[in-house]
Amino acid sequence: MLNLRAILLGLALSTPALVLAQWQWVDSGGRRVFSDQPPPPDIPARSILKQPGQRAASVPAAQPAAAEPSAPTASPQPLAGGQDKELEARRKKAQEAEAQKRKVEEERVAKAQAENCARARQAKATFDSGMRLARLNDKGEREILDDEQRAAELKRIEQVIASECKPS
Repeated sequence: MLNLRAILLGLALSTPALVLAQWQWVDSGGRRVFSDQPPPPDIPARSILKQPGQRAASVPAAQPAAAEPSAPTASPQPLAGGQDKELEARRKKAQEAEAQKRKVEEERVAKAQAENCARARQAKATFDSGMRLARLNDKGEREILDDEQRAAELKRIEQVIASECKPS
């Protein structure tokens, strides 16, 4: 019986230590992430809010890491020998990698916009066809859309088309 109490006491005392061994950071989407594993290598150090054994940093969660300006900093004073050239080469490589990331993200957003546009135009064509449309209510029952509901949905679809579709 004494052994069981000692085990339970040990577990109770070690639980707070496990809670303290948590990582907390802001991901590229601006969301706070809590984990017992360290953040991925692509998370910059300034986005890490808490590490095991440290108190939480005072970085606001609403400020995503990607929102910082990517303007190059002032060039450093020349260093002895070829270190300055090596530093410039690394900086240029980092800028090219950042530009590539930005291009990939822009392509991903453009693809999503094109898909949203195509879906919205297809939905508009369905509404414009005049056929009866139904949707499921909260109880799972099928309800036919009346003229007012059709007009409201058509207006919403047209707003999506206006925001997602590029003028042709």
